[in-house]
Amino acid sequence: MSYCRWSSDNWKCDLYCYEHVDGTWTTHVARNRIVGEVPEEADILEVPAEEWAASHAKAMAYLNSAEHRDIELPYAGKTFKDPTLEAFKERLLMLRAIGYHFPDYVLAEVDEEIKRQ
Repeated sequence: MSYCRWSSDNWKCDLYCYEHVDGTWTTHVARNRIVGEVPEEADILEVPAEEWAASHAKAMAYLNSAEHRDIELPYAGKTFKDPTLEAFKERLLMLRAIGYHFPDYVLAEVDEEIKRQ
């Protein structure tokens, strides 16, 4: 299960985070960002398949030709492996504090998992 992917928040997410099979929490930090706004994809669970397919095709066409700009922040392109959920949360907070973007729900999910430990 991933907490977030590059495609999260309509392709604005700078992190790809998941619990690794080795028992660590892995965070891949993007090297670059898409310039401009990716056309929003319809929710596959809420619209007919044809409508979703059309919105997906439009988004993919944009992504295939989109300009990318390097992220000029510390840790761009790096990967981290944290041994605990608490360390993972601290990593996320540090990355957000220096300017990386990821959805707020990621921290909420991590907090819920910490409570269940």
